[in-house]
Amino acid sequence: GGSVKTRKMPEGEKTRQCKQEEEQQQKEEEQEGLIEFYSSYQELFQFFCSNTTIHGAIRLVCSKKNKMKTAFWSVLFFLTFGLMYWQFGILYREYFSYPVNLNLNLNSDRLTFPAVTLCTLNPYRYSAIRKKLDELDQITHQTLLDLYDYNMSLARSDWSTLPTRKRSSRSLLHHVQRHPLRRQKRDNLVNLPENSPSVDKNDWKIGFVLCSENNKDCFHQAYSSGVDAVREWYSFHYINILAQMPDAKALDESDFENFIYACRFNEATCDKANYTHFHHPLYGNCYTFNDNSSSLWTSSLPGINNGLSLVVRTEQNDFIPLLSTVTGARVMVHDQNEPAFMDDGGFNVRPGIETSISMRKEMTVRLGGSYSDCTEDGSDVPVQNLYSSRYTEQVCIRSCFQLNMVERCGCAYYFYPLPAGAEYCDYTKHIAWGYCYYKLLAEFKADVLGCFHKCRKPCKMTEYQLSAGYSRWPSAVSEDWVFYMLSQQNKYNITSKRNGVAKVNIFFEEWNYKTNGESPAFTVVTLLSQLGNQWSLWFGSSVLSVMELAELILDFIAITFILALRWFRSRQQLSPPGPPPSSHDNTAFQDEVPGLSAPHRFTVEAVVTMLPSYNSLEPRGPSRDGEVGRE
Repeated sequence: GGSVKTRKMPEGEKTRQCKQEEEQQQKEEEQEGLIEFYSSYQELFQFFCSNTTIHGAIRLVCSKKNKMKTAFWSVLFFLTFGLMYWQFGILYREYFSYPVNLNLNLNSDRLTFPAVTLCTLNPYRYSAIRKKLDELDQITHQTLLDLYDYNMSLARSDWSTLPTRKRSSRSLLHHVQRHPLRRQKRDNLVNLPENSPSVDKNDWKIGFVLCSENNKDCFHQAYSSGVDAVREWYSFHYINILAQMPDAKALDESDFENFIYACRFNEATCDKANYTHFHHPLYGNCYTFNDNSSSLWTSSLPGINNGLSLVVRTEQNDFIPLLSTVTGARVMVHDQNEPAFMDDGGFNVRPGIETSISMRKEMTVRLGGSYSDCTEDGSDVPVQNLYSSRYTEQVCIRSCFQLNMVERCGCAYYFYPLPAGAEYCDYTKHIAWGYCYYKLLAEFKADVLGCFHKCRKPCKMTEYQLSAGYSRWPSAVSEDWVFYMLSQQNKYNITSKRNGVAKVNIFFEEWNYKTNGESPAFTVVTLLSQLGNQWSLWFGSSVLSVMELAELILDFIAITFILALRWFRSRQQLSPPGPPPSSHDNTAFQDEVPGLSAPHRFTVEAVVTMLPSYNSLEPRGPSRDGEVGRE
C-alpha cells in the first residue's frame, strides 16, 4: 500500500481565490446589467409609467392605492389611445387613396400655331366611282318614287342609257335589293335595337333590313325621320362602293385651287408646302394646314391679323346631295401629330359669313402611377394603335372598335385604318357585314366591348378652347367687286354669290396659355406631420416618446420569451428522474479524481451536482493532514 499526502491550503492563497471569484461574479453581474430584463410584467409597466414622457401614464402608478382613480385613468388612457389610432387609420386611408392637388399656372410665351383641317363638307363624285354612283342614284330615285311618290331630279339626265347599263348594274341592284329601304307601321317593326329613336306621334317608320348570312336573323335599322333613314341607307351602299376600290389613291383628287380661294398666315401667302390633303368618305376633300413638323408656324402676336385667314368656296358642284344635306365647310383645330376626327371636334362654316375663331391654349399634365390611370404613350394600353399618330383616347377607342370589327365580322370598317392582313368590308365579299356591324355598334355604345374601359386618358394633352364670332361677308356694298376679283383670280364663275364663298379667321386670343398640373396632396412628409400632430394632440409627446413605446413593446416580448423559457425548464425538472446510481459504484468519480485540477474536469464537477462532496471521501481523524501509507 501507499500513502496520500494532503496539505492544508494557505490562508492567503484561499483569500486571493475568494476575491477572484467575487470579482468574476461582479463582472458577470455588470455584463448582465447592459441588457436589463424585468422579473415580471408588473415591474415592467411600473417602470414605464413612472419614467415615460407620455402624458397621463404616471397617473396609472401614483394613484394605484385608489382603485377608482386607477380604473378611471386606465380607461381614459386606453380610450385616448384607441381614438388616436382611429385617427391614424383615417390618415393612412387618405394617404393610400393618393389624392392630388390641381395646380393652375398661367404662362406667357410665343405659341406654336396648331394644325387646322378644313373639309368641303360634301363628298365629291370622283371619276373612279362615278359610274357606280350614277347607278346607285338611279336605284335611289326609283326607291323614293315608290315610297314617297317623289321624283328626284338627278344631276345626270342620261336615263336613256339605262338599258345599256343594265348588265353592269345587276350586281349592285342585287345587293341593294338584299338591303331594301322600307316604310312600315310601328307595330310591324320587331327586334328593333335599343338605340333606335322612336316618335310616338308618327305611325310610320322607315328603315332598311339587315340579315345574317343564312337569313335566319334579321332586324330593321329604323329611323323616325325619313331624311335620316335615306341618308344612312345611301351611305351604307356608298361605303360598299368605296370599299371595292383596290387602290385608295384613285380617290385622291385634290382640287385645292377650286376650294381654297385665298390663304394667308401672319400676312404671308400660304403655298402647297403648308398643307396636306386626305379624303374623307363623308366630308370629301380635306386639307390640313401647319401639319409639317419640320416647319411649324409660330404666332408672333395675338389677334385676327396674326393668324390663319382662308377664303373658301362653298358652292356645290358635282357633289352627292344624298350624303350631305348642308352647305358650307367644316373646320377643326387640333394638335400636330393627331388625326382630325371631324365628327367629334369639328364645326361648320356657313356660306356668305365671315367666321372668326379665337383660340386659347390649355395644357393638362396628370400624375401617373398610383395617382391616376393615365398613360404616358399608350404602350401599356392593351389596344393596338392603328393610326400613324401618337396616342390619344379617341385614337385608342376607334382602334379598339376596328380590331373587334375584324375579329367578329371578318373585315374592317371603311372609316377607320386597315389592320395588317385585313380587308375593308364589302357586301360582294362579305354578305352579312352590315348585320354584323350594326350589332357590334350597339354593343360598342353600351361598352360591352370594353373599349371605353381599356382606353385611358393620356397623361399629357393639349386642347384649344375655341370661341367664334360671325358677320356677313362680303357686305352688300362690297360683294360685287369682291366676287369679281375672286372670279378673275381663280377663273371660276360663281353662280350663287351669297352661297358661293365663306371666310374663316383662326387666331390666338392672347399669348397667355393655361397649364393644369397635378401634384401629390398627401406625401410621406405630410403623413408624418399629420401623425405627429395627432400624437401630440392626444398624448402631448414627441418622437422620443414613440421610441419609449417601442422599447416597452420589445421589453414585453423579451420578458414573455424569458418566462416561457423558465416555464419550459421547470417542466423538464419536474419530469420523473432515472434510476439512482449504486452506492458502491464509485468508478465514475474515481476516474475523475486524478484530473481534478484540470479546467475541463472542473466544469464536469460543477454540472454533476448529485455526487458526494470531496471532503466526505477524505479519512477522518488526526491523520487527515498527514500522509497516507501506500500499499
